[in-house]
Amino acid sequence: MGIFDKVHDRTNTRSVKWDMREAVFQAGDVVPMWVADMDFQAPQAVNDALMDRAKHGIYGYTVIDEDVKNSIVNWVSRRHNWVIQGEWLSFSPGVVASLHMAVQAFTEPGDSILIQTPVYTPFYNVIESHDRHIVKNPLQKNDQYYQIDFDDFEEKLKTGVKAFLLCSPHNPVGRVWTEEELKEMARLCVKHNVLILSDEIHADLIYPGETHTPIASLSEAIAAQTITFMSPSKTFNLAGLQASYIITSDKQKRDQLDSQLHKQGHHMINAMGNTAMEAAYRHGEEWLDELRVVLEKNKAYVIRRLEEETDKLNITRSEGTYLLWIDCSKLGLDSKALKTFMSKTAGVGLNSGADYGEEGEYFMRMNIACPHDTLQEGVERLINAIHNHY
Repeated sequence: MGIFDKVHDRTNTRSVKWDMREAVFQAGDVVPMWVADMDFQAPQAVNDALMDRAKHGIYGYTVIDEDVKNSIVNWVSRRHNWVIQGEWLSFSPGVVASLHMAVQAFTEPGDSILIQTPVYTPFYNVIESHDRHIVKNPLQKNDQYYQIDFDDFEEKLKTGVKAFLLCSPHNPVGRVWTEEELKEMARLCVKHNVLILSDEIHADLIYPGETHTPIASLSEAIAAQTITFMSPSKTFNLAGLQASYIITSDKQKRDQLDSQLHKQGHHMINAMGNTAMEAAYRHGEEWLDELRVVLEKNKAYVIRRLEEETDKLNITRSEGTYLLWIDCSKLGLDSKALKTFMSKTAGVGLNSGADYGEEGEYFMRMNIACPHDTLQEGVERLINAIHNHY
């Protein structure tokens, strides 16, 4: 049995994904395929490093030293062909926390911030909780494939937008933006002096044949206009260890952001997160390459089963992330009824598409980062529920 085939019992581990089923879905027996963490163990090298660190038994304040920074610099260069410097790095417990800090550091109450909807749900809170104004550039769906409306993008920038929250690769629609798309977004942001806040937490989770390009890697001018947010948390299933980093080449912007991070007390990561991040980036590459193959097989399995056995669901063409964006409009249910159908009738816990914006009203998001037995159980429950009710 391969490392990605084993089913691990995650109940009673304080797992949000598994132990919050009753609270979230009012059904404790759903197959949880929602919140974005994986049902796979982290690379053995990470677990070994954590256990070795635990044996020391002292968990005092922990420095992020040059070894940790070099592991990040080498990873970004090797996996994403982007040469960065260790001094460009800042750290925080998570990407969402970093986005909150950046919004406070670089914008003022009442400022407008652009997002491309439907989009990762915390983006809305990151903007609104600080009294900033959301401006939407809705993505255009064309035959189960999302594209950018660049005319609308520029028109929105012209209204006085101060910052653009880019989701790259995009969650939930699964787009891995092409170099041409990134260049055009960057060109328009530079032209209109709009700061790019680029959430690239899914950068490593792309399907074979696709290439993730960090938008800041395109040119020095674009890099100067961009702050990039990354983390090993999604890549290696380390979210609970709370370790992320920010890449800012422009020193003035970096100092401004660091000041905000220190002001809010978010400039450190814990001892275990520090240890896990270095171990993952130094020794996790083979594990990641195997994971990507597994995710591709899982995606193909879900698509094949749904296409062959029901005409009620359409899966958006995805190029990255382990999240599938499923068009459920043919079921004829509004978002509330759709969520109830999935959890109570089908017994599958999915994310409601409406949570990602009004454009997701008739969609559901499915997490396929799980062993095949779990995936099969979820898919069969879904298909059987549709057959029994339609």
